[in-house]
Amino acid sequence: MSKSMLIAKSSKNVEFCLIPRMANRHGLVAGATGTGKTVTLQRIAETLSQNGVPVFLADVKGDLAGISRKGAEHPKIMERVKLLSLSDHRFREYPVAFWDVFGKSGHPVRATVSDLGPLLMGRLLNLNEVQTGVLTLIFKIADDDGLLLLDLKDIRSMVQFVGDNSREFTTEYGTISKASVGAIQRGLLELESQGGDRFFGEPMLDIFDLIQTHSDGRGIINILAADQLITRPKVYATFLLWLLAELFERLPEVGDLEKPQLVFFFDEAHLLFEDAPPALLEKIEQVVRLVRSKGVGVYFVTQNPRDVPDKVLAQLGNRVQHALRAFTPQEQKAVRSMAQAFRPNPRLDIEKVITELGVGEALVSFLEENGTPAVVERAFVCPPESRVGVITADERDAIIRSSIHFGNYEKTVDRESAFEMIRARTERRIEESRQAGEQPEAGYRAPAPGRRPGRSSDTVVEAFAKSTLRAIGSSIGRQIVRGVLGSILGGRR
Repeated sequence: MSKSMLIAKSSKNVEFCLIPRMANRHGLVAGATGTGKTVTLQRIAETLSQNGVPVFLADVKGDLAGISRKGAEHPKIMERVKLLSLSDHRFREYPVAFWDVFGKSGHPVRATVSDLGPLLMGRLLNLNEVQTGVLTLIFKIADDDGLLLLDLKDIRSMVQFVGDNSREFTTEYGTISKASVGAIQRGLLELESQGGDRFFGEPMLDIFDLIQTHSDGRGIINILAADQLITRPKVYATFLLWLLAELFERLPEVGDLEKPQLVFFFDEAHLLFEDAPPALLEKIEQVVRLVRSKGVGVYFVTQNPRDVPDKVLAQLGNRVQHALRAFTPQEQKAVRSMAQAFRPNPRLDIEKVITELGVGEALVSFLEENGTPAVVERAFVCPPESRVGVITADERDAIIRSSIHFGNYEKTVDRESAFEMIRARTERRIEESRQAGEQPEAGYRAPAPGRRPGRSSDTVVEAFAKSTLRAIGSSIGRQIVRGVLGSILGGRR
């Protein structure tokens, strides 16, 4: 039987608990830097794990890894334990699985280009609407021809071929701008320089590996090592959105459960919505609204609630608001807006209190049993039971090697896909041309009928071969991955 999860207490010993049945109604943890968001996140993750709920969160500063180790007495922690009369507080570690896009600080996480889809891929490459449209056509051509786009070399060879032979596709697929193709290629090169070749490929992450419980019944806390990934904000945001969309697509409808199947935390949530095109924002709102019926709770962690669009913010019923700064008119407007979002408390001047909260103190409002938000109250967040802070490289390595996932993702698989298929077709057609006597002698190319001397006389097959071989020569061994939102948008596996 699930029990209420104690998150905070007031100085008058009033408890504020997250009800398991309401935990998948989504939530928000907000506050300025240094106000205690990370500790709040750690406390919520621990209580969810205690109730057998797996958690996924990104560790952008490296200090959430301490959840995997037993906490220890510290003056500030013991002071908070005494203040809140937490007689049953005990220090312990929690079951953790580490993940890392770069494969250094956790199990490698990969997706395929096809799964990511053209819309997410376009955002990742910083493409405009027209360029994203051309990328969509390239995906369509690959799908129609049965060419799997799994890694970076697949999409680069496909873009190169379509660009060099754009006239051949105009009638069926529409105009393919050379300038847009060039922008896509430049974006792919930049993505590769940022480590995208490590993210895209196989084996792709099986999202059911994130929904695991420990032998003692506690939920596994999945921690994404994001201290390096966060320096590539679009890769970070796109990756998390792909994971959420993958959960949305693959999990069955379950309705209202006694507790969530998984709780997913979006740290640095502003990166998810920043510069996102309207079509993508619409899909994000759709996924957040509907994923609750799959038993998944989504919690956005951000400095300012205004970072989250209103349509998404309206769906976040469980809220922990740490202090906000209000030094500028814009910041004052944000504080006023946040204060109005809470269910009023006649005993509190919410707008004033938000700017006065101390470290580890917050305005708290969780959903009640009937689904309505509780009256907002001022409270202190309970201290975590696990270590607050980083762990050593040896400690991390020991956890990774003892994980049930170790060995499943560590080795890259490079099966036949667009890159290999295009290369094979090219080599076959070149050989057929040679056998038919169509290839001129070495060192001489006779002009084709109707062409001016000196002008290239490439056939479509030869153009195909040249463009493909150029792509092959420049990107051998590189790989990319595909995500779930692409399928929501009409892609296919």
